[in-house]
Amino acid sequence: MSTYNVTARRWARGWELHITDSHGEEVGVTQSRNLGGAERMVRDYLELDDRTDVDEVVIVPELDDAGLGKRAAEAREAVRAAEKAQRTAAAASRAVARELAAAGLTGADSAAVLGVSAQRVSQLLAKKGPAEKVVAKKVRESKVAVGQARSRMARS
Repeated sequence: MSTYNVTARRWARGWELHITDSHGEEVGVTQSRNLGGAERMVRDYLELDDRTDVDEVVIVPELDDAGLGKRAAEAREAVRAAEKAQRTAAAASRAVARELAAAGLTGADSAAVLGVSAQRVSQLLAKKGPAEKVVAKKVRESKVAVGQARSRMARS
C-alpha cells in the first residue's frame, strides 16, 4: 500500500491538486471545486492511472498567508490532543468509579468524590472500555457455543 501526498493550491475555480508518491515523484495534477471533495478526486485520478495500491492520501493546502497554514495545523493537533486526553480521562473516571463502588461508596458519595452527578457515576459504571467490550463479546460467544453444543447433545 502507498501514501500519496497532495499539495492543494487555490485558483479561481477551486483547488489544483498536485499529487506526489511516497518517494516525492510527481504523479500528476487534478482539480476539485473544494477541499472537501479533494481526496475523492485524487483517489479517482489515481484509480484511472491504474494505481490501486492507495492506502492514504495526505492533502496539504497551500494558503496565501504561511502563518495561517501553520496556525491551522496547530489547531488540528490541539484538537487531536484534546480528544486523546478526553479518552484517557474517561477511562480513568470509569476505573475510579468502579473502585469507589467496590469500596462500598454509594452513587451519590462517588459523585461527590468525582465531582460529577450521580447519573454520570451510573453511566461510568455501566460503560465498558474497549478491552472489556472484547472480553464481554468473547463471553457471549462462548455462552452461545455452549448452548448450541448442549442443544445438539440433547437431540442426539
